[in-house]
Order: sequence, then structure tokens, then C-alpha cells
Amino acid sequence: MKPDQFNIRHLAAMVAVVDQGSVSLAARAVNLTQPAVTQGIAKLEAQLGLPLFERQPGGMAALEAALRLKPRIDVALRLIGSNRVTAAQIRAFVALARAGSYAAAAAATGVAEPSLHRAVGDLGLAVGNRLVDRRGRGVMLTKAGMALAQRLRLALAELRQGLEDLADLKGEEGGRILVGAMPLSRARLLPDAIARFRLTFPQVDISVLEGSHAELVGPLRDGEIDMMIGALRDPALVLDLNQSPLFEDRPTILARCGHPLAEGWDADALRSFPWILPPEGTPLRQLWRTMFAELGGDLPAVPIECGSVMTIRQLLVGGDYLTLLSYDQLALELEAGLLADIGPAPGAISRTIGLTTRADWRPTRLQQQFMAAVEASAKDITS
Repeated sequence: MKPDQFNIRHLAAMVAVVDQGSVSLAARAVNLTQPAVTQGIAKLEAQLGLPLFERQPGGMAALEAALRLKPRIDVALRLIGSNRVTAAQIRAFVALARAGSYAAAAAATGVAEPSLHRAVGDLGLAVGNRLVDRRGRGVMLTKAGMALAQRLRLALAELRQGLEDLADLKGEEGGRILVGAMPLSRARLLPDAIARFRLTFPQVDISVLEGSHAELVGPLRDGEIDMMIGALRDPALVLDLNQSPLFEDRPTILARCGHPLAEGWDADALRSFPWILPPEGTPLRQLWRTMFAELGGDLPAVPIECGSVMTIRQLLVGGDYLTLLSYDQLALELEAGLLADIGPAPGAISRTIGLTTRADWRPTRLQQQFMAAVEASAKDITS
């Protein structure tokens, strides 16, 4: 079962029964008839493959499955904001927000464009806001639409984790871990952690989304990835996120094998060659500035801004460029003699590598186990 296949009213009814302890009181709370609540609970139990309540003469006693699922549903319903919203409307609007046009959303979902139009229009009526504006052949989300799209993605993430909680309850080791990988984590830390985790949990799938912090922080905030691994940012800039340090990384100056500075250099020599660096605002670029502040004098030219390690590697091999990276990021090329480590960078040049998650995120047991594998791999790297 997918998280966008739940009947929202059935979820609301389940929560009400847990809270009220009876079908009759729950029916009043969610403005449904008693038979509708009873049928909704029965359908939900059939979908989940687990009993949610024990029927007793004095009411309904919530079982472990209901108690595990309820906190996730509470959050999801709060994010959705209305019991009038349907799963079909959520699917349509999330697809439209992702695709940028009805035609592209129809191609992605297999739902006809008129049906998507109708579902998105009905969703706007249900929440009392205009959600999209026409822009040529595409659409532009309104401010209210952008806020709702984020809330719905987070709601689906909560429901996905709820399903994984129930799979864990049934002894099923399925599910999927969604990881955002920033450049440094891809070379050694993340591969080692994945291998370590899958030794114990071979049935759990892992999806890795590569990107910079700027590219990954949006999907993280929207619940489309569970965590990010890489260089941490200034806490004042990410107040809605939790950052857990793993280790301190000390970058080094890298160049091609046989570079004129391979046998030694001073500050003036470092300024006489072009640099390849990630964009302004990244931790590595700031460390580079700190390094030259320590050395004194003007900053050298940075004719190429690039965050792709593969691109940087090819540029280094083919020219007299310099860069500042971690040894692990180009370890194979260094060991093969294609590149040379001409550092270490002078001064207190280091960056904190760690895990970043949403501040309100409640990980499942398997997500906790994966983070433990990341932490263990980090210890191995630094020991």
C-alpha cells in the first residue's frame, strides 16, 4: 500500500476512535454516521493487514497497531488541514506541483488531464484557496499552493513512515531509506554505511539522491528524503533542521601529478595559479577564504566554480588548476598517480561533517538503525 492511497476520512475516524474509545463518540467528532465509522475502520484494517481495535462491550480498545499509527496520522491530518480533502486530490496536486504542468502530471501519473484539473479544483475548494495560476502551457503555484504542496508532501512522508512502523510491527524488514548525499559523503562514508546497514537489513531498499546542500535541503524539508549527509551549515541559517556532527574533515590542496607546485609552494605561488572551487556560500569556499586570510594578501582567481568532483577531477588532470578538497573524495586518482596532494592547507582549515534531519522528524526503527550505521562508519574513518 502507498501512503497516498489512504482514505482521509477513514484516517480521521480511526484517530477519533482511539481518542474517544467508542464508535458513537467518534462518529460525532468527525461528523460521520456510526456505520460509516465502523465500515471505515474495517476497510482500514483490511488495507493494513492488521487489527486496529479490540471490540469490547464498553467500547473500542486501541491495539498496538493503532497506537503506533495514531501519532503519524495526527501529524498528517494537521498538515492536510481538512477532512474534506481526498487521496485523489492529494495525488493530483502533488504530481502537478512536481511536474509544473497538467500535461506532464498526466504523463507521470497516468491520470487524464481533465481528471487532474477537476481534482486540483476540488482541492482548492476544500481548503478555501486558489492553488494555481496559469502560465502559458504550464502552471505556477500560488503562495497558498506552494505552502499546501509542502504540507501535503510532509503528510505523505508521515504516512509512509507510519506504514513502515506497521511493517516493523509485523516483523517485515521492508521499506526504503531515502538519503540525500552531499559531495564528501559519496566517496567513502555513505557507501561504507550502506554496506554495513545491509549486512543486517538486506530487505530494506536505499535510495540516494545526490546534490549540494542547496539542492537537497528543499526535498529534506518537504519529506521527500529522510536525511542529508555532508558538511554542516551555520545553525542560525537552518533553525528548522537538526544537525548532528560526525567528524571534522580537513581538506587539502590538490593538483595534477607533475604540477609546478608539487615540489613545494608559498603563498605567492598559490596565488599564481587558477582555482576550481564550489560556489560562494558553501563551507569549502569559506575555508578557502580563511586559508588565504591566514596567508595574507589578495585572493587568487577562481575562473571555474564547480561542485562536481568528477568534473573537478577531469579539469585538474588536464590543466594547472588547484582545488581544495578532502583526500577521500579523490583517493583513487591520488593513489593511481593522476593527482597529487600538495597540501595540507595552512591554518585552522576544517569543516564539520554530519547528519541533517528535520527538527520535527521522528525516525522509524530502521531509519534509526541506518543513522547508527552512518555513525559507526564515521568512527571507522576517523580512527
